[in-house]
Amino acid sequence: MALAQINIAEVHNKLVEAIREFFANCGAKRAAIGFSGGIDSAVVGALAVEALGKENVHALMMPSEFSTLHSIQDAVDLAENLGIGYHIVEIAAIYKQFMEELAPVFGPNNKWNVAEENLQARIRGTLLMAYANKFGALVLNTSNKSELCMGYGTLYGDLAGAVMVIADLYKTEVYQLAAHINRKGIVIPLSTITKAPSAELRVGQKDSDSLPDYAILDELLYKLRELGMSYDEVLAQGADKEALDRVCALLKGSAFKAHQVPPLFNVSGLPVAYKEKWLL
Repeated sequence: MALAQINIAEVHNKLVEAIREFFANCGAKRAAIGFSGGIDSAVVGALAVEALGKENVHALMMPSEFSTLHSIQDAVDLAENLGIGYHIVEIAAIYKQFMEELAPVFGPNNKWNVAEENLQARIRGTLLMAYANKFGALVLNTSNKSELCMGYGTLYGDLAGAVMVIADLYKTEVYQLAAHINRKGIVIPLSTITKAPSAELRVGQKDSDSLPDYAILDELLYKLRELGMSYDEVLAQGADKEALDRVCALLKGSAFKAHQVPPLFNVSGLPVAYKEKWLL
């Protein structure tokens, strides 16, 4: 499994240096990050502060009607632990206005689906880019490799940014990195690490609604992508057929997104077909 092959302290140092070098090459100093209260944005925020200094990192928290109070508090606690500036920009009213304008298009019998979820992500992406443009910052993307492989992200929304910091790390590895960041004291709130992952784009949403458990997902992805094993080979090793079928279908259905994402930092050193064009 991939986790056994990665030295998490080395990965941490690589990512800090990669951020620092990327910004130097771009002639930029300031970073903007969307803080959701989740593990991914927390890890990216901590890495950015170490690479650029707390005075050069700014967070936007953009809660909607579906955001939980504990997630908002986790995001605020993280920003304060890091000592960075932040703003809370509510998106509920913006989202409502969009839906009112789209009502004639969606029709009187409109039923909630992924369009409403993606709209929220795109509003957040727009606000982040507006901040970045106004203050000469670069947006750091916070998507991980598990999500990217599965297409669990919104083009022109939470897949936007100047660079994808942790997109070569599986979700389970992101948790390891969070533990490493907290090795000398609490930087990332413990509740961020222990709570069930959720995009919070609808009531009660959890990542597990759309994806297999990350421990299962990451092992399957590693075998299929990094090791280049076939479907039959993975199945012969005892993989759950239903989970494997689901992962393969999502890989195929979301492949087009990989052609439209920002560049990402290569920390695994492993050749992976979907990312080769975008490695830094």
